[in-house]
Amino acid sequence: CCCFVSTEKGMLLVHLVPADKGLEFPQYDGKDRVLDINDKNYKKALKKYSMLCLFYHEPIPDSKELQKQHHMTELVLELAAQVMEEKDIGFGMVDSQKDAKVAKKLGLEEEGSVYVFKANRVIEFDGLLSANTLVEFLLDLLEEPVELIGNALELRAFDRMEEEIRLIGYFKSEDSEHYEAFKEAAEQFQPYIKFFATFEKSVAKELTLKLNEVDFYEPFMVEPVTIPGKPHSEEELVEFITEHRRPTLRKLRAEDMFETWEDDIEGIHIVAFAEEEDPDGYEFLEILKEVARDNTHLPELSIIWIDPDDFPLLIPYWEKTFKVDLYRPQIGVINVTDADSVWMEMEDEEDLPSAQELEDWIEDVLSGKVNTEDDDDDDDDDDDDDDDDDDDDDDDDDDDDDDDDDDDDDDDDDEDDSDDEDDDE
Repeated sequence: CCCFVSTEKGMLLVHLVPADKGLEFPQYDGKDRVLDINDKNYKKALKKYSMLCLFYHEPIPDSKELQKQHHMTELVLELAAQVMEEKDIGFGMVDSQKDAKVAKKLGLEEEGSVYVFKANRVIEFDGLLSANTLVEFLLDLLEEPVELIGNALELRAFDRMEEEIRLIGYFKSEDSEHYEAFKEAAEQFQPYIKFFATFEKSVAKELTLKLNEVDFYEPFMVEPVTIPGKPHSEEELVEFITEHRRPTLRKLRAEDMFETWEDDIEGIHIVAFAEEEDPDGYEFLEILKEVARDNTHLPELSIIWIDPDDFPLLIPYWEKTFKVDLYRPQIGVINVTDADSVWMEMEDEEDLPSAQELEDWIEDVLSGKVNTEDDDDDDDDDDDDDDDDDDDDDDDDDDDDDDDDDDDDDDDDDEDDSDDEDDDE
């Protein structure tokens, strides 16, 4: 039996009851493995481990609640360090205030981020800080930067990786200088972008690749883009990938979710919520893919697909913040600064929008006809209506007061008349 414990950026899996052999989830054994990195030990730590994973954090706060959050983050790192102990991966923490000199030397900039030092590279982990996600990320980094495709079955597996940005090249052999340049470029993007290569003519023929040619596959696109100007140097490959890295349609993933969210276009994201395992969600996703394929030529179009099933803990927050029902497909525009959002109105809740209706709505978003400021205007209108209602109420009150005054005057006149009659008598 297991439970999840909340941490600052993620969840920690804690094992409660011994399980049967073969399904024994690791539980923290209490041993301190995470180093307190400082000016005296950071060089030794870099030399000792093949990879060093450092968490760069703000000074430990005085608040007990924030101290608990910091402690839970430390436990996430301790569990990851325990699991990866035999993989020659070290873990440490760097205080942004106390160890500012070390942070500057190592190039640590963003508090709350994890930096992985591997050979001469520094890779920033910008995903969900849970032991599971972090360990998966590090295991991917341990793999070879280029995976080889040698037969039809492996090629079929490659074709099914539609959610990933991936490249594949055809080279003469592993000794080829052009393959070496391809491999060097792969190391620059590992593990976020997948690189594949083949030395087999039959595989290259299926892919319609010529010798030293490289194809770039955008997520969810059927046809790849052949990188022009073969053969390519490492610099040319890196430049092309960097320029084309933002896809037309991409899936939010735990391992790079914060990097994806920070990659907005002029402060906004077009976001689609759809459960792939749900019939309506699957249908909506297929419509979304069709629209993305038809409009992949638009550089300003980038849609983030979020499968709510991947982030169950965020569902209540998203529904409350965006005021949408995530049990059915949704697409909208979100302002990343203040989380203001506008969502596509579907005329018939039972029917999903057609590809043309979805495309028309996206065109309105790109043209600025649909934007999150409209939502602010609606709120302002509501406020104005409230003010008008208040003014009307005040006017009514004034009228009532005037009427009361008139009534009082009439009563006084009546009393005076009565007194005069008594005097006459």
